[in-house]
Amino acid sequence: MSVATPLSPPAGSAAPARVHRTLALGIILAVQLMVVLDATIVNIALPGIAKDLRLGPAGLSWVITAYTLTSGGFLLLGARAGDLLGRKRVFMAGIGLFTAASLLGGLAPNSDLLIGARALQGLGGALAAPSALAFLMVMFPEGRERLRALGYYAAVSVGGGAVGLILGGLLTQIGSWRWVLFVNVPVGVAVVVLAHLFLSETPRRRGHFDLVGALTATSGATSLTYGFVRAASNGWGDPLTVSALALGVGLLTLYVILERRAAEPITPLRLFADRGRSASYGARLLVAGAMLGMLFFLTQFVQLVLRYSPLETGLAFLPFSVFLFATSQLSARRLTPRYGGRSVMVVGLSLSTLALLLMTRLTGTSSYLEILVPAVLFGSGNGLAFVPLTSASLAGVSPRDSGAASGLVNVTQQLGGALGLAVLVSIFGSAGAAVAGRSAAAARAAFALGADHVFAGASLIMGVTVLLLLAAMRGRNAGTPIDSVAAEIPEWVRELDLGEEQPEFVEA
Repeated sequence: MSVATPLSPPAGSAAPARVHRTLALGIILAVQLMVVLDATIVNIALPGIAKDLRLGPAGLSWVITAYTLTSGGFLLLGARAGDLLGRKRVFMAGIGLFTAASLLGGLAPNSDLLIGARALQGLGGALAAPSALAFLMVMFPEGRERLRALGYYAAVSVGGGAVGLILGGLLTQIGSWRWVLFVNVPVGVAVVVLAHLFLSETPRRRGHFDLVGALTATSGATSLTYGFVRAASNGWGDPLTVSALALGVGLLTLYVILERRAAEPITPLRLFADRGRSASYGARLLVAGAMLGMLFFLTQFVQLVLRYSPLETGLAFLPFSVFLFATSQLSARRLTPRYGGRSVMVVGLSLSTLALLLMTRLTGTSSYLEILVPAVLFGSGNGLAFVPLTSASLAGVSPRDSGAASGLVNVTQQLGGALGLAVLVSIFGSAGAAVAGRSAAAARAAFALGADHVFAGASLIMGVTVLLLLAAMRGRNAGTPIDSVAAEIPEWVRELDLGEEQPEFVEA
């Protein structure tokens, strides 16, 4: 086994050390931006993809869910791989796979190859993202430097979605939908080269991969998703639809059995012993499904019904992202410490439910203002709920489970988005919103009708989430008070298991 020896800057070289830290932070932020971008950048390009590759809503949804399923399904395995094989090695492998898959997807001549490339992108992101955060924590000491670095990381994580919508619109308009994938290639190559120069390896450790658990969970979620999506085009009585749904339930049941018996489970089931924490995971699953479904159909609505250009569509969603970011900061700094996490969550998600109900009033002749108001309301509601919901998912977790608990936050969000979108696509199909052979005006009206059913379904999902939180967290205050600067650093981040040695900067 060969492990790179960290090189410390010579005495008196504080300035070069700062340069190395800045470069390393740039690498980490670039990776996080790539991963976050690809969850939204493709949304703006969906109409172009549908036209070029002849995909309907059911097939088009796989362009999104293929990424979220593999990203969420293998995220915990990616974190474990970094612990056992070395973080630099896994980080570079993940970025290399993500970059190659982006090139493959951009060149894809058909939908099957594009969806396969998106799945590989998700796998690459799942390998790279956990190591990126771990590197950030060891390269910046406790105190102001770490807070500043975490602030940049959080800003990229929250604001990356807005950048993805605008950048996706720009690239699609001046080039084609393929450029939303090609843009990752030069960035990915640069990240791999810089990571090789400025990051050093962590030692390998002994342990076991719960590969069977990861594959079983991902396969089960994929089978369920396929069943819901197929129901949109073939009906709920279709034998393959029923078989896929039954197989998905069976695989997820097997996953629970395997995790109970595994020596080193990828998901310790004791994390679900606390009622409030279990409710927070369930709530995140449902919220992610409603949110991804809303974005999937509303971005298409703006282009197909309002006839906005891709760039205009990206800019049209900027207020949504701005309010999402602003209210998340307000929630973290003011509202949650003062009123408690449960109250802020319930109020926030109630606003999101109201926003989705307002969207059900959209028609083929609606104006942008009729979209702007509920979109801003939805962004504000989700922003309010984001911080206390995350806090509730991590509260009371023991140090040995901190990594799994934090990973599960992202896993439930990714898999919830995939499953929720699949359910909403089946609702769209059941609404009879087929547009083939109709006039342009009739097609717009038909899409609006199907979208209204989707928004009604999403509002039901969000409403159930509110009731779940009220029932499960009765008598408790979900969310840890944020009463100091140090509290802005989650406990699970401070207690990340980084191995026996911590990577340092390698001098150029």
